Amino acid sequence: MKYDIINYEVIGEGMPVLIIHGWGISSLTMKGAFEPVFTMLEGYKRFYIDLPGMGNSKRGDVRNSDDMLELLHEFAVNVIRDEFMIIGQSYGGLLTRGFVNRYPEMIKKIILLVPCMIPGVRQGQVEPLTVVERDDDFLATLSKEQYDSFTQMNVVLTKEVWDRYEKYLIPALNSADWDFLNNVLEGSFSFDVDDLKDPCQIPTLIIAAKQDCEVGYKDQFDLMSIYKNSTYCAVDKAGHNLQIEQPIVFENLVRSWLNTH
Repeated sequence: MKYDIINYEVIGEGMPVLIIHGWGISSLTMKGAFEPVFTMLEGYKRFYIDLPGMGNSKRGDVRNSDDMLELLHEFAVNVIRDEFMIIGQSYGGLLTRGFVNRYPEMIKKIILLVPCMIPGVRQGQVEPLTVVERDDDFLATLSKEQYDSFTQMNVVLTKEVWDRYEKYLIPALNSADWDFLNNVLEGSFSFDVDDLKDPCQIPTLIIAAKQDCEVGYKDQFDLMSIYKNSTYCAVDKAGHNLQIEQPIVFENLVRSWLNTH
């Protein structure tokens, strides 16, 4: 379905959930991560969106994160039309915090998955790329292009993780408008998303990855002083693609939090 330039898909019934992916990927990645959780739970109506210039959404006249936020707000008002839970991964986590900063009254729950804390490439307290597990026999079967893509930020380099990467990440990466992302879109906001008028009391789950070489895990801990009703977890043996590297830990963590909040 389309709303303006945003392509989206709705699954399930119940409390609306707006699910926002990261930079250069798409709703496909987020469905791969969260559908195994939501199919085990009742009462959630998932809105999987493709951000402008990613997935099946056109770039439109979006130029920066302020424009992104305006479009997301219009989507929430005109399509969701109710209070909702919001989920943001990586850059989507930055957009989510922008939404909470500007429109907290619309949000019922928050999940931040490896959220970007500081706009830009590898800003803040970012971990060095440290591979924790690798299957060299399997890696030898990949083409150079596949190998280079897979090893760029993943830290568990096994066939099981590759299979999920190939299914949920590669098609999303290939669908992105990289000219737009590299040369047009400005990722930062015109305001500090974490400078809230009052501390946020909305129930929040923050999931970070101990070996995350893109956004790290240490800066995310500081969100607990801003999001007062928050749960923070840093998952070991996981990088920026935590959900495909430690899917059982990830799914159990999200499911148990939803069952208690």
